[in-house]
Amino acid sequence: MIHLIDVEKHFDTDVGRRQVLRQTRLSIPTDKRVGVLGRNGAGKSTLLNMIAGVDQPSRGTIMREGRLSWPLGYSGGFHGDLTARENISFVARLYGVDYRETFERAEEFAEIGNYVDMPVRTYSAGMKSRLAFGLSLAIAFDCYLIDESIGAGDRFFRAKSRRVFLNQSRNSGMLLVSHNENTIREYCEIGLVLFDGFLLPFGNIEDAIDFYMRRCAP
Repeated sequence: MIHLIDVEKHFDTDVGRRQVLRQTRLSIPTDKRVGVLGRNGAGKSTLLNMIAGVDQPSRGTIMREGRLSWPLGYSGGFHGDLTARENISFVARLYGVDYRETFERAEEFAEIGNYVDMPVRTYSAGMKSRLAFGLSLAIAFDCYLIDESIGAGDRFFRAKSRRVFLNQSRNSGMLLVSHNENTIREYCEIGLVLFDGFLLPFGNIEDAIDFYMRRCAP
């Protein structure tokens, strides 16, 4: 489970305070496929980053049970002066998994060739995303965190990402944030809607989509 205990998130801007998440107390199961719907700019990515530990709430506490992935495709955790091989070694030690197996799976998936021994700062954005996604899939997580889409790159690589991810995650949970109700319907069984700073839970994904379409969709 992911427990949000009186969690609040806001940003202070030149035009005043922007309230992304109002005080929230709820638990999100990590053994189910959960969709979070919200309009562009509603704060979905901020919510996911807080759950992942990439960002911190303004107030409150987030407790995580089980092994959660970082947001799939998130490459901000790579050290730019280290090679892909060195970054993978660090992550393998951090998560207590076998380095050789993790490296082989991530390198095969990312398709970056000889760049595997070059500093990550020399990579294109697409290469970084492929490496991050491949490394995410190289480690078995209890729950995968996904921001908007499954996979990166051209349509062929996205198709590969989707196929490998669905096989990898068949026995895992998922927390997928998106503004697209069709994506949420395809992958998720229960839902949350981020609306005007409120995170509203729904036990049935169709109820979440119905609320989103009536109250949030343009």
